[in-house]
Amino acid sequence: MIEFKLPDMTCGHCVRTVTETVQQVDAAATVQIDLPTHALRIESAHPAEAFARALAEQGYPAAA
Repeated sequence: MIEFKLPDMTCGHCVRTVTETVQQVDAAATVQIDLPTHALRIESAHPAEAFARALAEQGYPAAA
């Protein structure tokens, strides 16, 4: 399980963009989003760095 905090994810449009971005990296990935806590959980065999890079490119950098 890969976990990220995305402070810039604040609305339904953000959720859709984040979900689509994750699925562009791995179409088989399972995505769980908790919008109030800005949490993203991804179940995938792909490396976390691939998702972090793709999300940052879309304007959703992961918080440390």
